[in-house]
Amino acid sequence: MPRSHTRSHMLSTINKNIKSTTGPLTQLNATPISTIASSFANLHKDNFYVMSIIMLVSTLGIKLEQETKFGKTISAPLLTMGMALLIANLNIIPFASSVYSFINSNLVALAIPCLLLDSNLKRVVKDSGSLLQAFFIAGFSTIIATFITFPLIPLKSLGDEGWKVAAALAARHIGGAINFVAVSESLSMNGSAVSAAIAADNVVVALYFLLLFSLAKEGSDEQRKNTNDSDNDVQVRDPEDASSNGNSNISLATIATTMTLATSLVTLGKIATKILFPQTSALPMISILTVIAATFFPSFFQHHATTGTAIGVLFMQMFFAASGAVGSIKLVMQQAPSLFLFSIMQVAIHFLSLVGIGKYIFKLKANELYLASNAAVGGPTTAAAMAQAKNWKALVLPALLVGILGYATATPIALGLGHLLLKLPTLT
Repeated sequence: MPRSHTRSHMLSTINKNIKSTTGPLTQLNATPISTIASSFANLHKDNFYVMSIIMLVSTLGIKLEQETKFGKTISAPLLTMGMALLIANLNIIPFASSVYSFINSNLVALAIPCLLLDSNLKRVVKDSGSLLQAFFIAGFSTIIATFITFPLIPLKSLGDEGWKVAAALAARHIGGAINFVAVSESLSMNGSAVSAAIAADNVVVALYFLLLFSLAKEGSDEQRKNTNDSDNDVQVRDPEDASSNGNSNISLATIATTMTLATSLVTLGKIATKILFPQTSALPMISILTVIAATFFPSFFQHHATTGTAIGVLFMQMFFAASGAVGSIKLVMQQAPSLFLFSIMQVAIHFLSLVGIGKYIFKLKANELYLASNAAVGGPTTAAAMAQAKNWKALVLPALLVGILGYATATPIALGLGHLLLKLPTLT
């Protein structure tokens, strides 16, 4: 064979070998990137992955509030919502998932009875004294504020969801976040409106709490004749810290019993709703049944209240995470300005009405009015924490009790208020 032919044959063989070698190498270099992207997209369909992220941001929110000054100022719900909103818009978790539907449909329903196990209305009336009167004025002030604010800021950017958001925010400012959830679910609010409203209102509420703390005076001048200091001198921590309270009675037995109570009350509430009010949400009926049960069997339900609070707060944290996850930052920014204005005006009128009626008509003490406002806007545990921080030992337990009353009553009040808002003339 000629040497030139042999050389060309060898070159041809080498070229074939190089092509057969470099082809797979090129594919190998491209494979990790495409595989990672494909695997990450597939994770969105994995419910355990989505649930793990929801639990992670829920836990981080709790830990940051417990252990950092920044977290205490911002609050666990706002931190959790913010983190979930961010990672959803970074495509780490999906905007829509069956996990979110499960949380909204099931865990929120379970959170309501868990948080209402201590809602003995007899005890509220007996032990709350003049703070109960202040709380009624606070709730009435929120109603006035809503009637004034909605015609001026009708939330047109939300379309048909505007009046629903106004009603849900009224529930929030009478009872707390759990009532916002109950009303939003009862009125079938869409996820983006819920996310934007909670995000805006949480910022306003955090700033409002700073105002209340700055106005309230520390000291023992709030001791009242109609309460026993030794009975009311209880230690109350933030709701997220309920499970770590050294005086808590949380155990395997109380967890099991509390979950049994919660699931049973949810079941009974759904059955009663189907019979009495078909085609409506079961959450108001679940609340009513829990309050009735806690009032008639106070010792048994109160024994499980600490456990219920811990479980209920965790479920609510998961709700805030799910609410943040369904929110588009672009959409939230489009809707947030009007929501910020609405929430600011509603809270401002609430405060002015509360002080005007409570201080100048009923001659109630300013500190009790501030505490009642905290109980209405934030709920029982934030109010009790404020009383404890200000050294109003006689007001810690009453603050808890009137806050629980807000939990129990805000949802039906706001649902009735919402339908009245539809009849009000609004500015175009």
